[in-house]
Amino acid sequence: MPAAFAAPSADVDPRATLGADTKVWHLAQVREDVVVGSQCIIGRGAYLGPGVRIGNRCKIQNYALVYEPAVLEDGVFVGPAVVFTNDYFPRAVTVEGDLKSGDDWHAVGVTVRTGASIGARAVCVAPVTIGRWALVAAGSVVTKDVPDFALVAGVPARRVRWVGRAGEPLTKVDDSVWRCPRTGESYRETAGTLELIEG
Repeated sequence: MPAAFAAPSADVDPRATLGADTKVWHLAQVREDVVVGSQCIIGRGAYLGPGVRIGNRCKIQNYALVYEPAVLEDGVFVGPAVVFTNDYFPRAVTVEGDLKSGDDWHAVGVTVRTGASIGARAVCVAPVTIGRWALVAAGSVVTKDVPDFALVAGVPARRVRWVGRAGEPLTKVDDSVWRCPRTGESYRETAGTLELIEG
């Protein structure tokens, strides 16, 4: 597998780790102690904060801002201009009026599980977890955890549909079973959660 590639205009800290066949494009910034898996794409102008963890085969699109301590599992898609926050109660100054430093707050992160996708210009307000194969619609503001296979939309984001691993909305078969129109995979809904029916 080819070695990682970084465009000449990218700013990749020497303490960051890039997996094989990962590409970091123009003007992207990858901070210290970031770990990026293999076969990832980090788009133009994207920002990965110190210590961010990214799995294999992820796509971080142009100008996405992934602030520490975010964790992205394998196969995650982050659309253009997405923002992952890291401070639940942000302030520039302390109550005494002094400029806040890193010692004056505790960062909280966004976790994105395997296969999930975050649409363009969505904002994920930490601390939240985006479930496996979930889909966040473009422009949404996520303030609560998103279940596996949920399609959420709006401000604040709410579940509007179920989606399968292919990303397409599922078709209801009966009271508890849903089917993917593309793959034929079946899913079972139980108490507001969805699981793939294996086999």
